Amino acid sequence: MKKESGKTGKVLVLVSGGIDSAVLVSELSGQYESVIPFYIRNGFTWEKVELHWLRRYLKKIASKAIAPLKVIDLPLRDVYPSHWSLTGKKIPSFDSEDAAVYLPGRNIILLAKAAVYAALQGVEFIASGILKGNPFPDSTPLFFRTLETALSEGLHSPLTVITPYAQLSKREVLERGRTLPLSLTFSCISPKGLAHCGKCNKCAERMRAFQAAGLSDPTKYRSVSRLKGKSHV
Repeated sequence: MKKESGKTGKVLVLVSGGIDSAVLVSELSGQYESVIPFYIRNGFTWEKVELHWLRRYLKKIASKAIAPLKVIDLPLRDVYPSHWSLTGKKIPSFDSEDAAVYLPGRNIILLAKAAVYAALQGVEFIASGILKGNPFPDSTPLFFRTLETALSEGLHSPLTVITPYAQLSKREVLERGRTLPLSLTFSCISPKGLAHCGKCNKCAERMRAFQAAGLSDPTKYRSVSRLKGKSHV
């Protein structure tokens, strides 16, 4: 296939239903010949709703450069069966710290499976929408570079993990994607039907981001809690 002027080859983008990866897919579609939205289903309680909104969002921003959504299964129930992400019990609350939503080994799991798929499909680039200030050990520049080297060596295939938003806050990503259909993105870890609950840690993060960006929040929350303290996004 003949390359468009100024465009790189293929990139696999790790997607959820959230704002960061949604904006990333759109932006990279202007930089790469082919953008492959790649969703890994781990068995988390919110995934059915998340996928519903992700599919709607991708349909809305459809373009020649954006490939069909690829959904891959990698169940984690046998790894941490009692974790809140799988049981739906004791979901991190609205006022909880960022660390409360840590999913052990999340990026290791995502990148390992994505890398195998990418290598088999001849895709060199894997993109993650990780943000500045992410507190988790599998989200540091050292982690990404080290794993990139290990995966490339182990698969005998050149792989490059890119993190275009690593120096951006969620507010800044929101501002970059302000013209996109962000009402079709989904961030909640305790959905009520197809709606955001308005009471969990991730709903609070979403509300703060829109507030910090000075943008009207188009999200439909089942209930709305009052934000406390200064925004850190």
